[in-house]
Amino acid sequence: MTLHAKTIALTAAFAAFAATAAPAKDLTIGLSAEASSIDPHFHQLTPNNQIRQNIFESLVAQDEQQKLKPSLATKWEAVDDTNWRFTLREGVKFSNGADFTARDMIYSVCRVPLVKDSPSPFTSYTRIIAAMTAESDHSLLIKTVSPDPLFPVEMSQIAILSAAVNGVTGPVTFKPEGCDNIGTPPQSADFNKPEVAVGTGPYKLVSYTRGDRIVLEPNPGYWGEKPVWTKVTLRPITSDAPRVAALLAGDVDMIENPPVQDIERIRKAGLTVAQGLSNRLIYLHMDQEGDAPNVIAPGGKNPLLDARVRAAMSKAINRKGIVERIMGGMAQAAGELLPAPMFGTLGREPEAYDPDGAKKLMVEAGYPDGFEITLGTPNDRYVNDEKIAQAVAQMLARINIKVKVDTSTASQFFTRRNKQEYPFYLSGWSASTGDTSSPLVTLVATFDKATGRGGTNAGRYSNPKMDALLSQALSTIDDDKRADLLRQAQTVVLDDHGILPLHFEVTAWAFKKDIDYKPRTDQYTLAFAVKEAGGAAK
Repeated sequence: MTLHAKTIALTAAFAAFAATAAPAKDLTIGLSAEASSIDPHFHQLTPNNQIRQNIFESLVAQDEQQKLKPSLATKWEAVDDTNWRFTLREGVKFSNGADFTARDMIYSVCRVPLVKDSPSPFTSYTRIIAAMTAESDHSLLIKTVSPDPLFPVEMSQIAILSAAVNGVTGPVTFKPEGCDNIGTPPQSADFNKPEVAVGTGPYKLVSYTRGDRIVLEPNPGYWGEKPVWTKVTLRPITSDAPRVAALLAGDVDMIENPPVQDIERIRKAGLTVAQGLSNRLIYLHMDQEGDAPNVIAPGGKNPLLDARVRAAMSKAINRKGIVERIMGGMAQAAGELLPAPMFGTLGREPEAYDPDGAKKLMVEAGYPDGFEITLGTPNDRYVNDEKIAQAVAQMLARINIKVKVDTSTASQFFTRRNKQEYPFYLSGWSASTGDTSSPLVTLVATFDKATGRGGTNAGRYSNPKMDALLSQALSTIDDDKRADLLRQAQTVVLDDHGILPLHFEVTAWAFKKDIDYKPRTDQYTLAFAVKEAGGAAK
């Protein structure tokens, strides 16, 4: 071959290589809230849950509308009322190359109750488990304490860790009172290290710098659709203006929760905004457990114990006004705990704005001149959270309730809320199961540390009738009967004004024209679900 021919051949080979070699594709996302930990079992919180799904998987997954789909389990079946068999996916490896087996699921469930200082523990999903048996490496039989129709949904919330990575050899024996052969499970802070944060998900952790960024790269042995982002950077930019500025300047490719007032400006800049109704409820909770802190009322009693006062407060709030004037239409006024037609919902209309009716109830309750109270709220967690709280305060002033709004960052707010420092607080809840039992169990069931019920019921609302209906629903396998029981339970709470629903958020994402993202009812921003405009992964 002549020199000229060799040159042509080499040039052609290089061109062919260049055509097939995948270019580096980086994705940077600006997040509106920072995860409180990389530990997937630490905190039931949207910023945490969305991070974990990139790294850790569960037996069952949920799609954009929260319908169940296979993940590390290819199928599941109810053997009888209290036994479930999960067939596990074969050939799955953790990001360090270790094989995934039934032992890893047992180990993960065993670790959940050992997590220290969890603000919202995952034991609410695991306490129902009475026994776990690895029939083989890829078949798992799980027995529940009582019939649990939501068990597959609950298992979609439990991230699976590698037993081997955490020093476990040999089989793990599950016991409700404490498992055998689990060694010393990692502490939450340990997950900041990539060698501990090992999962089976599409990405693996490269680095975590609190307050700055989380860097991910593809899990080379991932069993599913291969990640094509060669590097993912997740940057918490909790202030709205800097987050929008970062997108407009091209410093990030995508942001979540662009502020309502900036959406039109973002679109005019040639960027895309996608939005959809979420299941996140913004609600008000009230101290209903004896004397309340930071309340000044005639007679020194807690007025929130009177259902007429709670009803008056609800009637005094103009929910549609909040949606229109504060949320800019990016919300839907709520009359219940989940938007219809999700499972167990009522289709109930929001409480009508009726300040005159509210004043009459205040007089009947013995508070014609009202009282003073503090309203706690985060100022950086939910869309326009502080503004909503200020609006509520102004509305309640019209029925002589003097409200002092106490704002703080989300981390400070949740800590203080869980210590029951607020007599009245604004917060949000996303039903990770997509089922009405989620807010009922967590927000309004009677607080019981032993069972995990009422875990976020810092107001300590308690209604035995609702508890009984909820317990019956949670043990009813028939879906139609269960939905009816959930509707009855929710009606009891709403009629009692045990909690005051305000609205459901409409969630928005903004991004560059060459990528796309499908809105999710759970509001999660998942890096592996970001696509190239036109449908293909970028």
